[in-house]
Amino acid sequence: MIGGVAIAIVLIYIVRLFTLQLLSDDYKKNADSNAFLKKIEFPSRGVITDRNGKLMVYNQPAYDIMVVMNEAKDHIDTLELCESLGITKEFFINRMEEVKDRNKNPGYSRFTQQLFMSQLSDKEFSVFQEKIFRFPGFYVQKRSIRQYMYPYAAHVLGDVGEVSESDIEDDDYYQAGDYIGKLGVEKSYEKQLRGEKGVQILLRDAHGRIKGKYQNGKYDKKPVAGKDLTLSIDLKLQALGERMLEGKIGAIVAIEPSTGEVLSMVSSPSYDPRMMVGRLRGKNHLRLSRNVWKPLLNRAIMGQYPPGSTFKTTQALTYLSEGIISQGTTFPCHHGFSYKGLHVGCHGHASPLALTEALSTSCNGYFCWGLYYMIGNRRKYHSVQNAMNVWRDYMVSMGFGYKLGIDLPGEKRGLIPNADYYDRAYRGSWNGLTIISISIGQGEVNLTPLQIANLGATIANRGYYYVPHVVRKVQGEPLDTLFTRKHYTMAKQRAYNAVVAGMRSSAIKGTCKYLGHSNIVMCGKTGTAQNRGQDHSVFMGFAPMNNPKIALAVYVENGGFGADFAVPIARVLMEQYINGKLSPDMEKEATMLQKRRIAYGSRNR
Repeated sequence: MIGGVAIAIVLIYIVRLFTLQLLSDDYKKNADSNAFLKKIEFPSRGVITDRNGKLMVYNQPAYDIMVVMNEAKDHIDTLELCESLGITKEFFINRMEEVKDRNKNPGYSRFTQQLFMSQLSDKEFSVFQEKIFRFPGFYVQKRSIRQYMYPYAAHVLGDVGEVSESDIEDDDYYQAGDYIGKLGVEKSYEKQLRGEKGVQILLRDAHGRIKGKYQNGKYDKKPVAGKDLTLSIDLKLQALGERMLEGKIGAIVAIEPSTGEVLSMVSSPSYDPRMMVGRLRGKNHLRLSRNVWKPLLNRAIMGQYPPGSTFKTTQALTYLSEGIISQGTTFPCHHGFSYKGLHVGCHGHASPLALTEALSTSCNGYFCWGLYYMIGNRRKYHSVQNAMNVWRDYMVSMGFGYKLGIDLPGEKRGLIPNADYYDRAYRGSWNGLTIISISIGQGEVNLTPLQIANLGATIANRGYYYVPHVVRKVQGEPLDTLFTRKHYTMAKQRAYNAVVAGMRSSAIKGTCKYLGHSNIVMCGKTGTAQNRGQDHSVFMGFAPMNNPKIALAVYVENGGFGADFAVPIARVLMEQYINGKLSPDMEKEATMLQKRRIAYGSRNR
C-alpha cells in the first residue's frame, strides 16, 4: 500500500509538471506580461474613391482605452478615472465585468490588453492622457475610424462596426474590440481594405515602467495599410438618382454595358452613411432597423418585384429565337388576350399588330399569344413540361432566377418558375393558359432591379453581359475574372436587333415617347407592374441606341404607369451621364420630379 501511494504521488507530480510545462502557458504569459508589453499597431484602412477619383471614404485618427486586468490595481481612483473619461461609475463597473466575461469576450486573457472603451476623440484623449500615469493597467491605443465625405451611396459603401463573437471564431485575425466591414463594399472587400496589423514589443522593468523597445525593435512588425478601392459609381449620377427618389420607395440601377460596371445604385428610402460612425453607430443602427420603411434594405439587389412589361422584351427574344414568331408575325388584341373564357386586359391600340408595334405599345395580347403557342407546341417540344423548361433556360441565360454575383452582400435571386414548380402547384394538370401571366412579367415571375438593369445592358450589347460590379479597381491586384468574362444568352443576335427596333419605336411614338424629345437616341421599355395597391412604375432601357454608354432600370413602388415616374427619371439620369450635366430645362424637370411625392400612408412595409 505504501509503495502504491508513493507511485500515485509521483504520477500526480509528473502529470502536473507535464501540464504546467507543456500544456499550459499561464506562467509564460505571466512572465512575459511582467517583462514585455505587446502593443498592437492597427493599419490604415484603404480609402474609397468614385470612378472619377473623388474621395468618398477616408480615415480619421481615434483612440481606444485598453486594460490589462493583471495590472489593474484595486487602489485605482475609480472616480477620477471616470471623470477623465466622462463616464459613470456604474458604466465602469459593468464594463469591467463585461471584459472578464468569456461569453461576451471569448478572447479574454488577464495578461493581454483588452478593449475597455473605443473611439475617443482628440479632445477626450488629451484629457485622459494627462492622468494616465495614475491608472496602472490602462493604456491608450491609436487607431483610425471611417469617415464618409458625402451623404450618398450608403447601401453601396456600407459601414464598419465592432467584431462579433462569430467574426472572431471565423477569422483569427480579429480579437475583441477590432472593427470589421458590416455592409456594402466595406464587408465584401474587407480583406483587401483592412490591411495587416503590426506589433511593437516593449520592455518593462520590475515596476511595470516602459524602458524602450525589446532588442531595439528587432522583433517588431510594421502594419501594412489596406488597399484602396476605386468604385465604378459616378458620384454625380448617384447624387442625382437619390434626389429623384426622394419621397418615393424604390430603386435605380445604372450599368455601363461594355464593362458591367455599376454607375449608380440607389435604394430609397436611404440614410446618411455618416450616421454609422463613432460610438453612436449602435443607437443609429437600431433606430434605422426599427423604421417601418426599412431604410437599411438595399432594394436594388434585395427587392424582388414583378418586372411588368419590361419582361416582354425577354419573351420577344425567346419566341424569335425559337421560331415561334418572326418579326412580321401579327396577333390580334381586342383590348387584351381572350381565349376559352380567359381574358388578360390591355389598353386600346391598333389590332392586329406585329412585333415592333407590340413592343412600342406594350401590347399584352401579343405576348400572351406567343407564350400560348410556345407552351402548346407539342410537335417541337413534345410536352408542356419540356416547352416550359426551354422557356426557363432562356430566362436563366439572361441572368434571371439566380444571383448575378454582384460584389455586394445580400443579393437575392428572384424567381423564375420551371415545369416542376407548376407540376407541384397544379398536380401536373396545366397548360399555357394556366400560366399566361408570366408572359407579361406578372404571376410567379420576380426579378430584382439589378436583374432588370442587367437585361437592359444585355439588349444594349445585343446578346451578352458582364456580371455587374461596383468596384472598378483594387489597388495592386487585378479584378476578379468573374467580372471580366462575357456571358452570352441563348437568344440570337437577330432577335436582339428586332427588340432594339421595338424599344426605339417605343421611345419615338410608344409608351416611352417622352424619351424621343431628347437629342440622345434612347431606347426604352415601360412596365406597369400590378400590385395589391397602386401599380408600380417601371422602366428599362439604354442610350445611345448604337455604342451604348448606359443601361438602367428605374422601379418606383406604387408610382402608377411606367410613363408617370420611371420614364422621366430615366431620361434625366441618361442625359446627366451622357452629357455630363443637365440643361436648364432638364434641371427644372429634375427639380419637379424631386418634389413629386407618393403618399404611402402608414402601411407596415
